[in-house]
Amino acid sequence: MANYYRESFRIGWRWPLALVFFSLAMIGLASGVALTDRPDVEDADLLTRAYYSLGLFVLGGLDVGLPEGGPIWGRALLWIAYFGSPLLAASALVEALLGVMSKQRWRLSRMKDHIVIVGAGDLTTSYLRVLRASDQKTGVMVIDTHIETVRRFELSRSFGVTVVVGDITHEFLLRELRLHRARRVLLFGDDDFLSFEAASKILRVYPKLQNQLVIHCAGLRFLRAMSDTRIAQQSIRFNSYNLAAKGLVQDTLLPHFRLTTGKDTVVLAGFGLFGQTILEELQANAPEQIARVALIDVDVNRRIEIVDEQQKAGSSYERHVLQGDISHPQVWRDLEKLIDLGLGAPVVILGTGDAANNLRTAMWLKQKYANAMVFPRTNDISEFAQGVGRDHDLQCISITHLVEEHIPPAWLA
Repeated sequence: MANYYRESFRIGWRWPLALVFFSLAMIGLASGVALTDRPDVEDADLLTRAYYSLGLFVLGGLDVGLPEGGPIWGRALLWIAYFGSPLLAASALVEALLGVMSKQRWRLSRMKDHIVIVGAGDLTTSYLRVLRASDQKTGVMVIDTHIETVRRFELSRSFGVTVVVGDITHEFLLRELRLHRARRVLLFGDDDFLSFEAASKILRVYPKLQNQLVIHCAGLRFLRAMSDTRIAQQSIRFNSYNLAAKGLVQDTLLPHFRLTTGKDTVVLAGFGLFGQTILEELQANAPEQIARVALIDVDVNRRIEIVDEQQKAGSSYERHVLQGDISHPQVWRDLEKLIDLGLGAPVVILGTGDAANNLRTAMWLKQKYANAMVFPRTNDISEFAQGVGRDHDLQCISITHLVEEHIPPAWLA
């Protein structure tokens, strides 16, 4: 403990030197030396002279002018303070900057068998939360072009990661990251093209990372279009909505279908990326268990054309397409003319990006169709939505929770 306090309060060489320069300036001003921009300094009190003397460390006398008049030795002392004070302040700043840079470089040089994550968004947080739940020791490095100070502290202190600000597509940074020692690289950035660009450069410089590179694609169309490229074949690609949809279908919907008699009805109210991937999983895993599917969205006609073009998979169920806002009662009145939701145990998934609208509509539907299994979606894990779900018999689902529950264990090893 004594050593700790000695280290904490150790006085460096700059403090005595700063005191010397401050004293020289005070003596020079007290000797009768005037300042060109502050002619009243000769009559100034002690605090005013101290203020001018301290200002030399910041502005170097630019705000008070140059020494003039008074004894020669007084001007000489003041000139020494004029040159010495800003130089001392500048040297402290440079040393602090070099210290930060060298410390980070030292930490990077020591990393081995570590995990590198590119991108500092919500997906990175989810991955780190799952990783740290079972592994507190593996070194992790998070890289992004821009990371806010608060976010940097959150990542480093909550998950014990090394945060680096830089562009992963620059080869200088690639070599500094010691990727030849890395266990796995996860590209979780927001720009799909830049993620594939980074993957291309990483695999060229470090070919041993083949099949150890995980790329997240926010756009399903881009993900599917790139499936036949060399980079795609040498890496693992996924979409977070796809991961969440697979988990929902495998863990919840398929067991529900097995418990019901006859074929089932599914309503996808919201046909964005999440709804599209649910439909894709249902077609792949439960085509014989579904009698009919209703798709509802404000832009459903265009989206269903894209899905049909890309998936090119036949279906044995009835498909009903209704374009409109899920919060509009007319949409549901139109659906009632096509499907009787009061029969059996239909599945209704409210999967738009508007969590409040999903929850409100889910409560209304459950009151009207108590037999239905209603799933309102939120993005983040919501205590409020979970509480409402328990009170009103709703199956609240969170994209974040589904992703964290279904991150493949191989990505953590």
